[in-house]
Amino acid sequence: MHMTRRFTLAATALASIVLAGCVAAPQQRFAPGEAPVVLGPSVRDNITPMEAVLACYADHVAATRRPPIVIGVGDVKDYTGKYSINEGNAITQGGALMVYSALGKLGGAVSIAERFDPVIAERELAYADRRQLGDGRAHQLGGPGGGQNVPWLPYFGGTINKSDYFIVGGITELNYNINSGGVEAAVNQVGVKARTFSQSVSVDLRIVDTKSLMVVRTVSLTKQFNGYEVGLNVFRFFGSKLYDVDIGAKGQEPVQMGVRAALEEGVVRLMAAVTQVDHRPCMTMRPGTGEPIALTPAAELRKVDNPGDATAGGTAQAMPVTQGGVAVNAGGPGGARLTGNATQVSFDFGATTLGGSSLSLLDQIAGAARKGATDIVLVARDTENWDARKRDELTDQRIAAVTSALANRGVAPAAISVTWRPDAADTSIHRDGPGLQEIAKLRVGSPVVGGAVPSAADGTVKGD
Repeated sequence: MHMTRRFTLAATALASIVLAGCVAAPQQRFAPGEAPVVLGPSVRDNITPMEAVLACYADHVAATRRPPIVIGVGDVKDYTGKYSINEGNAITQGGALMVYSALGKLGGAVSIAERFDPVIAERELAYADRRQLGDGRAHQLGGPGGGQNVPWLPYFGGTINKSDYFIVGGITELNYNINSGGVEAAVNQVGVKARTFSQSVSVDLRIVDTKSLMVVRTVSLTKQFNGYEVGLNVFRFFGSKLYDVDIGAKGQEPVQMGVRAALEEGVVRLMAAVTQVDHRPCMTMRPGTGEPIALTPAAELRKVDNPGDATAGGTAQAMPVTQGGVAVNAGGPGGARLTGNATQVSFDFGATTLGGSSLSLLDQIAGAARKGATDIVLVARDTENWDARKRDELTDQRIAAVTSALANRGVAPAAISVTWRPDAADTSIHRDGPGLQEIAKLRVGSPVVGGAVPSAADGTVKGD
């Protein structure tokens, strides 16, 4: 009997040691006499499945080179009403903060105005109004030649920038156990179980014109979460001893991360409505079922400089890309970028019209064409990835736009020939330097043999 008891105690101690080893975590004592503190993983960027989408869309907006739209955020509340006495609110109460972070991941492609918590700014404005706010210096009133020196900070209004639009909305649904299934079996109080379950949340957002208070666009998105549970249970007597052992595992997608991802996608869709930049090409970058999430933050995935980055006199300038200290696709005469001896004429994402910088470049090309043949390459952002038919139509329209612009500058259409364009069924990306792809090559000012004129529609040579 004593041997059995000693064996039981030894087995219990051994099991305790083994279980302790399974749940061991690094510990550190910060000061003498203190208990050790358990240390977990270090802080990291809060990565979501939308990082690549946000970076892609920010690049598309930045490529338009338009001044950033100013966006504010109102309250994005939890309207689900789901609450637990033991665990509190089932859904995050920080929806507005998540929307702010999503806008922040778009970088300088948009500007963010603080409207959610302006308490500090309002207090400081009140101090300034009461002549209580200072910066430690004396300020002169009445102009440089007169007035008086005062210790308070003069305020004449107009320092707060207006917003163009603001985003409001809420988390509106939390549906528990919308689908579940599994199996559980037991024999003589020894059983196994395995089950799966699903739940979902929905968000509703809208973007509003600040000046008119008209709703520009609404979105309603839902996200489903999957979970699993497996286990083994033993509950029975062995001799005179009762054993109760439970072993298992349970896991579920993080609900709050899913809410964040849904809000981030909502932000992209709302921004598409006010920037007029199509978001759909970027949506193909969302990870599919079973694919891992990219671990790179959106800011590090960006490829296009934001409007206003590296400005000169308030005008955004494209920064040269370097490799090994040598400029690649650096600016040529008049700011033109060169591909070999060919001059690049660029189109904005999805655009069929030429911007001001490209039009001024065509002035130089038209002048050069009067002296001899000039090669040009039509380029667009490499983030364009249309189907073959749409890309072929865009190529036709872009070639026609360049031909028309040169004709307005005295270059006869017969003096413009298409030397290369992708085949109508070709869907590959023909890269031309960092962030760009070639869409067609033209020769301007070369004589046309036998009066043949290249067709802008298919690139073949046809007679007059």
